[in-house]
Amino acid sequence: MDFLLTATTPGQKFLVMFIAILLFVAVMGIVLWISDRPRIPSWVTVLGFLAPAALLLLFGLIYPAFLTIRDSFRDRSRSDFIGFDNYATIFSDAGFRTVLVNTALWVVLVPLLSAGFGLMYAVLVDRAFGEKFAKTLIFLPMAISMVGASIIWKFVYEFRPNQAGIEQIGLLNQILVWIGLEPQQFLLNPPTNNFFLIAVMVWIQSGFAMTVLSAAIKSIPDDIIEAAKMDGVSGFRMFRYVTLPSVRPAVVVVITTIAMATLKVFDIVRTMTGGQFSTSIVANEFYDQSFVFGQPGIGAALAVLLFVLVIPIILYNIRQMKLSEEQR
Repeated sequence: MDFLLTATTPGQKFLVMFIAILLFVAVMGIVLWISDRPRIPSWVTVLGFLAPAALLLLFGLIYPAFLTIRDSFRDRSRSDFIGFDNYATIFSDAGFRTVLVNTALWVVLVPLLSAGFGLMYAVLVDRAFGEKFAKTLIFLPMAISMVGASIIWKFVYEFRPNQAGIEQIGLLNQILVWIGLEPQQFLLNPPTNNFFLIAVMVWIQSGFAMTVLSAAIKSIPDDIIEAAKMDGVSGFRMFRYVTLPSVRPAVVVVITTIAMATLKVFDIVRTMTGGQFSTSIVANEFYDQSFVFGQPGIGAALAVLLFVLVIPIILYNIRQMKLSEEQR
């Protein structure tokens, strides 16, 4: 049975997947069979349903989290305890400080810009002609994988020297050439290259923001809108004093959800720059330190830092959801 843990060929991997599916079906069948037995105590039924989830949570999340926290206090060999040295390196080294600044830039700009564009789209296309078609186009980037979107935008930013006989294949640089400007290496020049990477994430997440906020706008009671119109409120004042306060809980959910996704973003940076040219962020640096540079201690410390950064966002999101439920 060692091949279950060391499967390498596609055939072995498919076999492991097939065995896992069979085990899942068998376990669920046993649980359902036990739940239908009239003489089985209720606590056994509850335990049968909760035990698989609890085991998966224990071995898939809690135990790895414990190992990660432990390794963050050890050296690269994972044998000697070195205290907070890995954390001190993260906050003192100039390269890691750049990573932290880049991450902060992503976490601030991506949620705000995505929510802003999503709200603008939701307001402009609400009850407009061709609303469904417009929303489909705006939401379409969400259906593309992060890697696929990164490859698309890497071609958009592609650079070729502005010389006779050399054609630009990057859309953005071709536009610059058309208007008489020199093509630019958008992904190689820091710190502006970070903004071009952020634009990709905003492009992807704006569709999600629009979908949630559009639903929130449609849920605004008609009597509130009619009362505002009778008071002479329209245009931007309608948006400011009626629409925006009504969808505030949805805006908070959108911002916090996108912020959590942004903290974990890896594919865009990895695909477009590989974390080079001062574009690396915490999630990418965690991978590099752990699997490229052979520094699992620093990689584990970055993973712990990522987890710590996510916790306040989650707590704030839960608090805001509770407040919105109480207001209802």
